[in-house]
Amino acid sequence: MSDTPTKPEPADTPEAPARHFIQQMIDSDIASGRWGAPGDRSVVKTRFPPEPNGYLHIGHAKAVCLSSGLAREFGGTFKLRFDDTNPAKEEQEYVDSIAADVRWLGAEWEGDIRFASDYFGRFYDWAVELIEKGLAYVDEQPAETIREQRGSLKEPGTPSPFRDRPAEESKELFAKMKDGGVPDGGAVLRAKIDMASPNINLRDPVMYRVVNAPHHRTGTDWHIYPMYDWAHGLEDSIEGITHSLCTLEFENHRPLYDWFIEAINKDRGQGSDGQPSRYGEPIHHPQQTEFSRYNLEYTTMSKRYLKSLVDGGHVEGWDDPRMITVAGLRRRGYTPEAVREAVIGVGITKFNALTEFVTLENALRDDLNKRAPRRMAVLDPVKVVITNWGEHGEPDRVEELEAINNPEDDAAGTRTVRFGPELYIERDDFMIDPPKKFFRLGPGREVRLRSAFWVTCQDFDTDADGNVTEIRCSYDPLTRGGGNPPPDAEGKVRKVKGTLHWVNASDAADATVRVFDRLFDAPRPGKKTGDIIDDLNPDSLKILAGCKLEPSLIARTPDEPEWADGIRRFQFERLGYFCVDAGSTSDKPVFNRAVTLKDSWAKQAGR
Repeated sequence: MSDTPTKPEPADTPEAPARHFIQQMIDSDIASGRWGAPGDRSVVKTRFPPEPNGYLHIGHAKAVCLSSGLAREFGGTFKLRFDDTNPAKEEQEYVDSIAADVRWLGAEWEGDIRFASDYFGRFYDWAVELIEKGLAYVDEQPAETIREQRGSLKEPGTPSPFRDRPAEESKELFAKMKDGGVPDGGAVLRAKIDMASPNINLRDPVMYRVVNAPHHRTGTDWHIYPMYDWAHGLEDSIEGITHSLCTLEFENHRPLYDWFIEAINKDRGQGSDGQPSRYGEPIHHPQQTEFSRYNLEYTTMSKRYLKSLVDGGHVEGWDDPRMITVAGLRRRGYTPEAVREAVIGVGITKFNALTEFVTLENALRDDLNKRAPRRMAVLDPVKVVITNWGEHGEPDRVEELEAINNPEDDAAGTRTVRFGPELYIERDDFMIDPPKKFFRLGPGREVRLRSAFWVTCQDFDTDADGNVTEIRCSYDPLTRGGGNPPPDAEGKVRKVKGTLHWVNASDAADATVRVFDRLFDAPRPGKKTGDIIDDLNPDSLKILAGCKLEPSLIARTPDEPEWADGIRRFQFERLGYFCVDAGSTSDKPVFNRAVTLKDSWAKQAGR
């Protein structure tokens, strides 16, 4: 036997993709036993903490898919919790829509949905504790004055004249604020940290403000509401979150979240005298980690701007298919699989970048190309009459032909389409005087009709304005199914270059088709003028009435696949991917274009 080492055989499987930095961090935490027994993966706890002041957009989808995906990967738990700390802007409608969107994205949360308002009592008790420790005080200055006193990046802040107010006095005023004895804006509770800190977030931040307005869950029980920075880390602590994942804009807030936890834990546990603290045991300290947000060109990720589009009537609502909200994407025909692939596929890094819109569209194209059944629809119909139909059988007969449902999926099978003496084709598939490289229909030209026959244009009619109203063609019965005819006497095979889609006139279904495009026509809406409205795309929606569709698009057939979310999606041959709109009815069917077959914007941009 030779002692020479043998060269290892190449692996049969491709290398696993590199793990991103958060996965690597969690791997290390599990190995070290930071959150439990070394090697225990189930200790991983993540969450998604939206504010119920609007609908989720695709940027939120990245946070949902990342946090829930990590919990699923490690066998941990994922929680859904609402940061409902601002009653003036929150509505139950937003709570319901967000929960539906998170579920649609494939995230399964553990237990009941949680709310910051579930913890208002604990937040209040901890705030009183910080007052007693000399780490918080009530400030009665106007908000504008407090803002001015914070200083700048070059200058330190100015201490409030109430900064050294006695703890008992602050406690009394804080209780008065809670009970509704102080008007809106009359006082705030501030943390006492460092007015000269280089991190402005640490310059005595506001913890509570007075809001004498009813809350959608707690009614009028509270007249003070915690600021996001005070509540955020405490919610994670209460729920035992191990990995609190946030986007990069919260990086400078992390020292404040840590300070609040450490301030609460000060003087907790067992004292030097061996006696337990009157404040109890230390609370859990989560680990916050930041990642880059999902920035997409031709969109706005600001909920404030999205709300202005809705309130200003520029779109039909939060679920308008032109909106970049999760609800809008769903109504447009996007799949959760495509959205997950798009938002996670760009990578999990610490570097913000602007993502090309086509990456989102391509994720949907790739998904629907594999799964969407093919159907034929004519959006701008012109009638075609087969002049020699009666020469090869009864003049009114209709033949049944087989059409492939999905060439990407052999298991999808075929469907039956009907072909008779009158058809519809797209108006722009015919030209009276076509150029040489126009491979569609024109006088004397022959084309293939998908899965049917070859036809040759004999004549046509026009109206007074020169618009074609009817095309008369002969068909070749030897090309049934769309295949080549047999060779002629000299052995030559006739060929055609053009293949058109069509719909049989006698059983075509009428429908409205809404053709959507990008809502904005500038990569960075509002960058030039400061107003996103100036960059709205005037061609973002075209409504086409009187479209002619295969009847199987209206009435579901047994060969049509079921989609998990119940939305019916199709490829309209040669036209793009479409879905049945949420407002569609059997007597007034409406279809939405989800995405074109190819990227039309690349050609416009010269790419």
